[in-house]
Amino acid sequence: MTEALALANTDRSAVRAVCLAVSGVNHPSDQLRMLEWIRDLFPENSKFFVENDAVAALASGTMGKLHGCVLIAGTGCIAYGVTEDGKVARAAGAGPVLGDWGSGYGIAAQALTAVIKAYDGRGPQTSLTKDILEKLELSSPDEIIGWTYADPSWARIAALVPVVVSSAEDGDEVANRILHDSVQELADTVIAVVRRLRLCGEDGKDIFPLVLVGGVLEGNKKWDISGEVIKCISKVFPGTDPIWPEVEPAIGAALLAWSHHCKGLKLENGS
Repeated sequence: MTEALALANTDRSAVRAVCLAVSGVNHPSDQLRMLEWIRDLFPENSKFFVENDAVAALASGTMGKLHGCVLIAGTGCIAYGVTEDGKVARAAGAGPVLGDWGSGYGIAAQALTAVIKAYDGRGPQTSLTKDILEKLELSSPDEIIGWTYADPSWARIAALVPVVVSSAEDGDEVANRILHDSVQELADTVIAVVRRLRLCGEDGKDIFPLVLVGGVLEGNKKWDISGEVIKCISKVFPGTDPIWPEVEPAIGAALLAWSHHCKGLKLENGS
């Protein structure tokens, strides 16, 4: 934040509103801890807002307007929705142990599992074996076990997603099945949020923005994950309006801070 202010030729004394959009902020107690920390860094008259990072991702696609649904699929995944009257709902975002199998980690973990099963004779042979071994510079599938548990961080595992996509594009059935299953997982995550909030209207046909964020959803030459996800969702909700943000989520957080600040000024002025 200090660096961003310096690049804007200003400093903390000029700040009137701060929005922190942070992964893992899901409960008022999480927000309170962040607020206690941030208040010491800025002037007393500054306003502070703490949100889940999905909120900023949504705002980055709607240019600050909190309405619609956002699907984030990177290392992890989450769908988050907001109605025009402020009701919110989310699905997934609990980590791979609790079922985020549409995430980058989930896709890559399934691919690693498929390689081990093929090596054991418990699953079909797959070109993922050759492709992943080459990527990791290993000589045998049994070395994957040591590689995995040497550092089982989510981002390190998720970095193998491009290998899975490449194998699928080359026609590997196992890789294609993993991606198709992940597409359905992601679509189901969005559908659950849209249905709970009735973003699609009573008849299920109203138009609503769906903001798509994250490395898993970036376009690929042949295997277009985001395109397939949209197809699945549109079969249920034909009013789905996909948006690929032109700005990063950090800009969305700044837009939210600005929006909160402007609302505060209107209230102070009695309008």
